[in-house]
Amino acid sequence: MSDEISWLPATELAAKVRAGELSPTEIATAVLDRVQETNPQLNAIISFDREQVERDAAELTAAVSRGDDLGPLHGVPYTIKDLTNVAGLPTTFGMVPLKDNVAADDAVFVKRMRAAGGLFLGKTNTPESGYYGGTDNHLFGPTHNPWKHGHSAGGSSGGAAAAVAAGLGPLAEGSDGAGSVRIPASLCGVVGLKPTTGIIPQTILAGRYYTWAYHGPITRTVADNALMLDVVAGADHADPLSIPRVESSYVTAAQGDVRGLRVAFSPDLGLGCHVDPEVLAVCREALPALEGLGATVAEASPGWGSAAEASTAMWNGIWVPGFASEHDLLDWESLRGQVDDNLITLMREGEELRGVDVGRADVFRGAMWDTWTAFMEDFDVLVSPTLCSATFPLDRFAPEWLDGASLREQLLDWLLTYPYNMLNNPAITVPAGVTADGRPVGLQIAARHHQDALLLRVAANLEQARPWADRRPSL
Repeated sequence: MSDEISWLPATELAAKVRAGELSPTEIATAVLDRVQETNPQLNAIISFDREQVERDAAELTAAVSRGDDLGPLHGVPYTIKDLTNVAGLPTTFGMVPLKDNVAADDAVFVKRMRAAGGLFLGKTNTPESGYYGGTDNHLFGPTHNPWKHGHSAGGSSGGAAAAVAAGLGPLAEGSDGAGSVRIPASLCGVVGLKPTTGIIPQTILAGRYYTWAYHGPITRTVADNALMLDVVAGADHADPLSIPRVESSYVTAAQGDVRGLRVAFSPDLGLGCHVDPEVLAVCREALPALEGLGATVAEASPGWGSAAEASTAMWNGIWVPGFASEHDLLDWESLRGQVDDNLITLMREGEELRGVDVGRADVFRGAMWDTWTAFMEDFDVLVSPTLCSATFPLDRFAPEWLDGASLREQLLDWLLTYPYNMLNNPAITVPAGVTADGRPVGLQIAARHHQDALLLRVAANLEQARPWADRRPSL
């Protein structure tokens, strides 16, 4: 029974605590035992204090005994990525020179999870500064995919997604600048939401006016994703772009069917990039379920331009300028051997990027927006593969077809996630199925601004038609 507790969704755990069927201490014991048994194989959680978690669980159990009002996550374990501040713990960004960088305060996301009664379990692994779609660093080492040891869990929220997929707590916070919630969720076979800009206050980076960086929930079930979004959504002065709640309850707003919904399916978002044929075939297999639920599905793509044009605009307009905000944090050249050479190259790119190229990228991004809004007049959601590849060995930086390509191409040209960071709209990835050798494949669903609840509703209907949460990796 103890191990079964580790696999219960957050919605069930919270309900059992409220009903007196489980105590936060019992939940903590089960999940802590699983972490200690399983995490050494994965290296998903990199900051873990069993005694502190047990003390916190005891306080939550005492609150139940006193008859206190219980929050929606009372006693439910969650993890926080090592790019997000948890007071009293290091925020290392996965970097040796920042191993002693202790956070003074909780991020808004963490404050809201605590206030909802959540049980903080630990911090999860990330690549150095979250700069690419894998999870490895000089400080903590690599995170393994729970479904295939020695393979990538994705990134940059790889530790978060691997922990959820392996039963190390039902809820994980991730962050997403080019797909860093959706990439690992796809590769690890779980659910990951990048919300609309401003829905969740963003406190990941120093740049408070970045429209492209997000916190996002990573879960095994869609209902858990909606529950987590309910807890953390809403404006806060820490983020000047955050907005008042769009939905009073995402859990409620996400309910309902999808009859009459107009669905566009695009194999590659019209970018012309290479998509692994098996990945594409797995995604296509999910489409009849939508049609069976009463939606209409048509193959169509927005026409944003080529992968080279789009990824160049992302690189010059968002990725390089974004990382340039960290340029003065460290003496990067002196850190060779302690920090990835590719990250140092990214910092050098920030020194060389011309203002005119940033301006051209912004023009391209504006044209993308015009194309997107016109395209979505005919559709409610756009569905595609989340990525062009399933997981690949940890010793690879990118899929093999990108060998010899530029750093920009290796970082971006196997992703179908980053266009939605350029557009600021919501996008969610859900499990579509697995390859012949058992590697998970994600299906990405995107919608217009502030239609996060619609995405959750479509995802929930797919989950009901094609259940995935009962699948467990053999660890």
